[in-house]
Parts: sequence; structure tokens; C-alpha cells
Amino acid sequence: MPLTMDVFNDDAFSVINLTKGINETTYKPGRISSLGLFMEEGISTTAVMIEKRKNGLAIVPAKARGAEGTPVTGDKANAVAFKTTHLPLVAQILADEIIGKRAFGTTDQEMVEAVVNRRLQKMRNAIDVTIEFQRIGAIIGKILDADGSVLLDVYDAFGLTQQSHSLKLGTESTKVRTKVREGIRMSEDALEANVDGYRALCGRIFFDSFCDHKAVADAYQRYNQGEMLRNDPRGGFDFADVRWEEYRGKLNGQKFVADDKAYLVPEGVADMFVTNFAPADYMETVGTDGLPYYAKQEPGRMGKSVELEAQSNPLNLCTMPQGIIELTL
Repeated sequence: MPLTMDVFNDDAFSVINLTKGINETTYKPGRISSLGLFMEEGISTTAVMIEKRKNGLAIVPAKARGAEGTPVTGDKANAVAFKTTHLPLVAQILADEIIGKRAFGTTDQEMVEAVVNRRLQKMRNAIDVTIEFQRIGAIIGKILDADGSVLLDVYDAFGLTQQSHSLKLGTESTKVRTKVREGIRMSEDALEANVDGYRALCGRIFFDSFCDHKAVADAYQRYNQGEMLRNDPRGGFDFADVRWEEYRGKLNGQKFVADDKAYLVPEGVADMFVTNFAPADYMETVGTDGLPYYAKQEPGRMGKSVELEAQSNPLNLCTMPQGIIELTL
């Protein structure tokens, strides 16, 4: 192999160090990732069993002292299997990309590492966007592939039907706060769990219709001298104890949230949103807990290039999908 490519035989470019490098590159989060909704955890397998329990709470009947207590039975449970997705990317670094950028007969490893790290950063960015796409899909109820085909229908998998609620924004006399409260109650009844708060992720038409509705506009007419009515509110504002924001994610021309819909999302519910990472399909990773990203390299044909691979193997899932309410106009 030419000296210009021999540097890749250095331990700095081993699967361990490349994997460490791609996990340490600058993270440019999408909106869902930045909210911290999803709990991340590595797993040692490529599938996850989610056990669904119906937690029953009941009033304990009063009895005479010394009487036999009321029996408590176990919760009914059923398990549903989910597979992680395999997201591999490949790239090629040609000898011509590094030859001439250093003195012949030297191994300026720092320069070569910079080329590798730039390529790993591009690969990681692509994986990050895909994970964001899958996470909003888990919230909406359908996780899609890059071509728009359905990888996972969350509601079908759990045998559930998505809950939908209209805010009647097309009617001026609608009491919007009341309609929002009805949606919150639908979620609370489905969850039977403690909720820290709610956030509504809105498509652009829905968001504009909500902001412009008389009941909402009137509520902010006197707040801070009507500041929200003068400025762009898409970054988010509070109404009826819900944080409303426009979600602008898009991939290959496909919007993550439909223009005329919004999704009422509970926050702070334990184990509701999970991201599990399975190990890479390398011999080195067998029996280990998965990491968010992996990278590996091998020499190309005739020593003219080095081939890079980066991959992630995530499962992004909402384990309590009926707690999310689809909001319509």
C-alpha cells in the first residue's frame, strides 16, 4: 500500500477509535431530540420486548379489625416485540484527497484525521436527521422509511386506535381553551400517569389558525402590551397550560407533521418515549450494549482509497401512544 494510505493502519483508525470519534463529533439536534423527550439506552440484542400492563387502582374497602384483607391480584400484561432499524452509511476517502497535502515520506496523521472526521460528521448528521424523523414518527404513530413506506405502525403494533380531537378553529365562537382542556383530559384518561405538562407540535396551517383564532388573540391582546401579536410566535407560546409551537421538520420534501394537524404530547411521563440502540453488526460488538453510532474503515481496491462505514441501530418508540392526541382544525 502507498505510504499515503499507510497511515490508516495506525490504531487511531481502529473500529474502537473511529466509533469513539463519531460519538464525540458535534451534535446538531433536531427539535424532538433537543426537547429530551426520549430516554436513550443501549441494548445487547436487535429486538426489544415492550410489556404492556394495565395498572389497576381501586378503593380499599373498610373491614372490621382482624378481618381478612382484600386480595390484590397481579396486573394483566402482554408483551409486544419490536425490532431495531439498521441505518448504515458508507463513504470513500481517495488517496488523491490527501496526497500532496503533506510532505512525501511523512505521516501527517493530524491532517488525515481531519479529513476522516469531516466525513464522519456528514455521516452522523444524516443519521441524526433520520433519528429525528423516526422520533416524530413515533409521536405521530407511524415511523416511515426514507421512501415514505411504513416501517412501524405503532397503533397497529399495540392493537390500539389513535385518539383524535377537533379544536373547531374554523368557528369564531369556539371556546378554544375549553376544547384544549378536553384534549388534555382525553390524554390524562388514557395515561393514568403523572404528567409534568403538555406540548403541542403543530403543522403550519394549524398553527396559524390557532394563533389567529379570536379566543387566542384576545387572550394575548393585553399580555405584555400585545407583544405576541406583533412578533413571530412560531418559537412557542403558552395557552391553556400547553406549550404551542410550529414543528418545521422535513425530509426529502416530506413534512414530518401535516400542515393541518397538531399533536398534543405529554411531557415528563416515565418510560413513555424510549430510544434503544442495538450493537453494530461487527464481530467486535457481539454481546455488548449498543452505542448511538459506530464507525469502521477498511482499505479500498488496489490501495487507492479507504472505505468508511458509519451506522446506528435505533428503535424509537412511544410506549403509551394513546396518551398522544391528534388535534385537527
